[in-house]
Amino acid sequence: MYSILFLALTSFVCCYGLTPVVAAWSRRYGLVDRPNARRNHSVPTPRTGGIAIAISCLVPVAILVVSPLNAADSVNLPLIVSLLPATFVVFATGLLDDIVPMNAWQKLIPETVAACIAYAAGVHVSGAAGHVAPGLWSLPITILWLVACTNAFNLIDGVDGLASGVGLFAAFTTLAAALLQKNAALALATAPLVGALLAFLRYNFNPASIFLGDSGSLTIGFVLGCLGAIWSQKSATLLGMTAPLMALSVPLLDAGLSVVRRFLRHQPVFSPDRNHIHHRLLDRGLSSRQVALILYGVCGIAAAFSLLQTMTASRFDSLLLVGFCAAASIGVRLVGYREFDTARELVVTGTFRHILNARLYVRGIEDRFAKVAGADDHWEIVRDVGQEFRCAHVRMSLMGHVYEHRGDAASADRCCTVRIPLSTVGYVNFQYPAELSVRHAVALSSIVEILQRRLASSTLELQTPPAHSARIGLVTMPEMGEMRSTK
Repeated sequence: MYSILFLALTSFVCCYGLTPVVAAWSRRYGLVDRPNARRNHSVPTPRTGGIAIAISCLVPVAILVVSPLNAADSVNLPLIVSLLPATFVVFATGLLDDIVPMNAWQKLIPETVAACIAYAAGVHVSGAAGHVAPGLWSLPITILWLVACTNAFNLIDGVDGLASGVGLFAAFTTLAAALLQKNAALALATAPLVGALLAFLRYNFNPASIFLGDSGSLTIGFVLGCLGAIWSQKSATLLGMTAPLMALSVPLLDAGLSVVRRFLRHQPVFSPDRNHIHHRLLDRGLSSRQVALILYGVCGIAAAFSLLQTMTASRFDSLLLVGFCAAASIGVRLVGYREFDTARELVVTGTFRHILNARLYVRGIEDRFAKVAGADDHWEIVRDVGQEFRCAHVRMSLMGHVYEHRGDAASADRCCTVRIPLSTVGYVNFQYPAELSVRHAVALSSIVEILQRRLASSTLELQTPPAHSARIGLVTMPEMGEMRSTK
């Protein structure tokens, strides 16, 4: 315990005194973050806070290694030493990005390399009760976890003191869990980070005089990801990674929401935007300080769930998990993401099912088109589409021949007409009820594209219509005038 206090206090004192020095050095060499449309600060601010945190974490460890103050605890320091190579790769990547900006893919490669190094050092994400995932699955799961944690803290670093405060809550929770589990190695590895982040928050909280930068946010996320994996290996619960996930839930949830949001909007996954949780809260009129304090409170609640998950008997694990997920769902709804509200409405109202059925119907129509060659065969499919959609009138003109089908006359009172030009060979008219469901609208728009592609570009060998053509609605009279909407 004495060594844990020594590491925390020494890193606190070191970071408290070193941070202003690093800030002055950063200003001197122009390593500052300048205001722009996506930034909330108004003056250029140093962005190399990660240097102060990294040095402050290393100094007490070096002192303890050279001059052990508690031999019983210091034997566990190899855990810290084993994580240094991987952490250095991430720190160097972040520092390089602070000096020469890199895109997301360029940073992803060294982050993956660092995750592999950490895996080789013994950082494994276990499936349950400390058991490593079977076979080689443990490696990709561990890489995914570490890369996700690394970038999650980088994404949430958008408000003064937010990333460092969230990291402090997560680190303190990990330290508390290590003490509850009597895991001295994990406690010794976490203590320097707790002290350094607590001191750094003095300068990083609004109004910030220095930022973490990528060298800080990426490193904090990576280290906490490693500590979370080690925490899960010693977990007594059946759910393994649940407690670390809860402790890191705020940045991980924000990162996950960002990926899903951009996917739903058909945007690049790594494109920056102003729709993160802190941005949404700022748009509601809250100040940067208020946003940070609110999310600190959320982190405190998540920490409580995490520690309860660590302490309670396994029979309560599922109940805690359900309660946590319910609280997270309420929080996401309160933030007000239109993408998820719309997606939920699609599922609840059955619209998603209608769209799925429409896509399946369109696939069937496309398969039917692929098996036919003559104009009569194409008309038969077009007529079936009209009957499926309860069209009042379907008309197809192809190579001088006009096919026509009339449906229920009662449905013609409120109808809209869509005309599909088939290049120079003709057209197709669908007169459909205005109240058609989303399923019909989606399917009809897709079938329009199929008809244009299939009929307009195909070289159909049209023959003189046979005698039985009247049975499918063949009209040999001169072509009727273009139909208009009767809506």
